[in-house]
Amino acid sequence: MITGGARSGKSTFAEKMAAGISEKVLYLATAVAFDLEMENRIATHKKSRPQAWDTYEGYKDLDKVIADAKCYDVILLDCVTVMLTNLLWEYPGMDFETPSQEVLAKAEEYVRGEFDKLLKAAKDYDGILIMVTNELGSGLVPEAPIARSFRDIAGRVNQQIATYCQEVYLTVCGIPIQIK
Repeated sequence: MITGGARSGKSTFAEKMAAGISEKVLYLATAVAFDLEMENRIATHKKSRPQAWDTYEGYKDLDKVIADAKCYDVILLDCVTVMLTNLLWEYPGMDFETPSQEVLAKAEEYVRGEFDKLLKAAKDYDGILIMVTNELGSGLVPEAPIARSFRDIAGRVNQQIATYCQEVYLTVCGIPIQIK
């Protein structure tokens, strides 16, 4: 697991790590191009990856993708936080203006269930799974209730993943620091 703040060098470090292990890499790209800025971010990420790597674009049912990825030595999932955003965005009944605590709790249960399935598939995977995620808890407390809830859910999902992982890195100013 590789975590850190925005533009801390997480993806760059993850890509270097994966490339140093093998050329047989499957890149799980979880972003959805919903506007021009996101299209540009996705294009930049695509350019930074080696051409020999295969890419799967999606954020749901990644447990099945991992289970079918037996021919790869490394799977690089970038990014957990974007995957979480997409899962919450599509959750039935989610009202981002005035979310109810009941819907938020059920949405978090759904999201954590998706990550449980992913982590169980990862246990059966013979290669190395590298997951990139954002550290959101070190900044300001967000003003909006949905933003606070998102930060909290992301923090708990990151804890869930870190418990599973053998190694955890924090990137700061482009410098990776192993914390587990």
